[in-house]
Formats: sequence, structure tokens, C-alpha cells
Amino acid sequence: MNKPVTCDIFCAVVDNYGDIGVSWRLARQLAHEHGVAVRLWLDDLHTLQRLCPELDAGKAAQMCREVEVRHWTKDFPEVAPADLVIEAFACELPSSYIQAMAALTPSSAAGAPLAKRKPVWINLEYLSAEDWVDGCHKLPSPRPNLPLVKHFFFPGFTRKTGGLLLEGDLIARRDAFQNDPARLAAFWQGLGLPPQAVGEQRISLFSYENPAISDLLGQWAAGSQPLTCLVPEGRALPQVAGCCGQAQGRAGEAWQRGSLRVQVLPFVEQARYDELLWACDVNFVRGEDSFVRAQWAGKPLIWHIYPQHDGVHMQKLHAFLDKYCASLPQEAAEAVRALWEGWNGEGKTLQPWNEFAARQSILAKHAHAWAQQLSGNSLALNLLDFFREIGTMRDFNFQN
Repeated sequence: MNKPVTCDIFCAVVDNYGDIGVSWRLARQLAHEHGVAVRLWLDDLHTLQRLCPELDAGKAAQMCREVEVRHWTKDFPEVAPADLVIEAFACELPSSYIQAMAALTPSSAAGAPLAKRKPVWINLEYLSAEDWVDGCHKLPSPRPNLPLVKHFFFPGFTRKTGGLLLEGDLIARRDAFQNDPARLAAFWQGLGLPPQAVGEQRISLFSYENPAISDLLGQWAAGSQPLTCLVPEGRALPQVAGCCGQAQGRAGEAWQRGSLRVQVLPFVEQARYDELLWACDVNFVRGEDSFVRAQWAGKPLIWHIYPQHDGVHMQKLHAFLDKYCASLPQEAAEAVRALWEGWNGEGKTLQPWNEFAARQSILAKHAHAWAQQLSGNSLALNLLDFFREIGTMRDFNFQN
């Protein structure tokens, strides 16, 4: 029986739940679906504990959901490098680990035991829809003064990129959930909400701090349609609370302002958050992880991209909109662009919500088709294919 492939994933937690959210999903999918022996090295175990409540943030090493979770500290232990080494989002690997990789036998050595072959070293980059990504995906980067080559691996939205994280059964689980009224009712009941009323909108709001929040909530409150806004505990909650005349907010609280009802949710782990996205009519999301999960939900979405001081984030936003809106009717595409750009600070005021809401039926069908279009390009599968390709390890058989 073949030895299982080993994989070390290194993640330095920078953007709260974005970096770790992606790394944790990838680690679990490689382990659960493909039988890879994964070690996940993290410099912040407390953040992962929010996503995986059974994790003990005080333990330096532990197994959790088929993944070996290790605390990444300055005093890095002496460990044998894995067959596949992934540095998430350009985090710098420990120097001792790099030296250990360099000391191994070249990967092309015929008959070399796998434990002594040089690892396949991948820099898993941030997600972008920009055109240049297609040409940079899989490019090699030789390490100066060491016999090592790192390859850039770009998630993305075309077949020339690494694709997106997608569990093998996710679409089927989503469809089963969305087509089962009893499960939907049970989900809402679990959040302390009654079944969704006829004519009521339910919208999730996961955002960074945003000056446009006040304008958006004001439009919802003044609308003619009842609307429930579901806000998890997090960075946007103090602003939302202030708009509703509250000093602060806690999970379980609910506030009414005109046609708007705000329900504060506890921070939920990843599987529960997927169900929230599946259940809501529209989803406001932020960063990278929730942005991708909202696309798999097949519902209209609005993205709050991580703001960068030099404004390059708007180039990334427009690049995605160019792809996402390409097949939409002109008026629907204009409504999406106007709302997304206003939500991300391009313009003095937020564009009218009603222009977006009036085209919600078209946008829902488009979102569902968009998810289907992207679903054939799996990041995890592409990573493993690339591992075989450049690691001369075609003798490995992964689980399907």
C-alpha cells in the first residue's frame, strides 16, 4: 500500500478569518477527500478556535477534523519537510524548514524514497480576477543560493488559473438544503427566527467597517418591504448597532427600525455560515473566504473587498465585475456595478438599493448559473494535479 502524501500548510493570520478560513478549508479538504496527511502550521490558534470550537488553543499540537494542527512559533521545531509544502498568501517559511528542504534529494532522482525527495513548494496566492493572473499561474521562482524552486499558484475564475476551493459534495448539499422547506424552517428556528414570511427579504451582512452602512440601513428602514438583516458579531456590528440607536450589540438581540429588523447572530463556524448564505435572499460578504462561499450559494451578493491604502483593491473589484457582469442584461449589470462600487467607497453616496432589488430575480438566476460555471475548476484537485506533474510522483494514488 502506498504511503500517503504529506502536506505542510503554513498560514500567518493577518486578515482575521480570511487567511485562516481559506487555509483551514484547504487542509480539511485535502485530508478528508484525498487522504493527504496534513499539518497546518498557524501563528494564531485562537482565531482558528472560532472556526473550530473543539480546538484547544493552548495545545501546541493536536489532531482536529483529520488535520494535525501545530502552533507556529519563533522557536520552530526540527521536523522533516512534507512532500507538498504550501505557504499561504506569501507568508515566509521558517529558515530552518527551508534549509531542511534544500538538504533533500532532488525530486527527479530516480528511485529516491519519497521521504528524501525535495518537496513541491507552492506559494498559494490571494484570489484575483485580473487578467495578468492567467499568465502568472504556476510560474517558477528559484530560491537564491539554494537548490529550491517555489511555484506561484493563483486561485481564479478561468481555466488558466487554479480555480476555487470547492468540496466535492458542496453543490449537492446546497441544493438539498435549499429545496427542503423543513430544513430551512429548522435553520431559522435555530437562529431564533420564525419561518420567512411572504414578501419578507432576509439578507446577511458580513462586512468590514464601512461608511455606507448607515445609508444602506436607512434605505432598508424606509422601504415598503419587510426586511430582516442578519449581522454576525464582528467588525461591522458597532456601526449597525449605532444606526439602530444602540450603544452596542450582542448575539440574540433584535432591533426594529421602520421596515427593517436587525437580528444579531453569534459568530458561527464555517459549515453553519454556508447554511446562512444558502438560506438568505442576498448576501453581503467581505475578504476572500466568505466571498467565494457566497458565490457557491448561488444567491445575489455584494462584496466588500479588503481595502488597501494605494487603492489597488478597486482594480481587483472592477476586474471581477467585468467577468461577473459579462452575461447580465445591461440594466442589471449597471445596478450591480453601482451598488458594489458605492459599497466600496467609490462615490459620495450609496446608489439606491431599489435599483438592485428590482432585478433580484434576474440576479438570482445569474448567481446560480455563475456557481455552476465555476464548479468544474476545483482548487484542491488542481493543486494535487500540479503536485503530480512537477514532483514526478505519478505513482501516488489519491482518494477520490
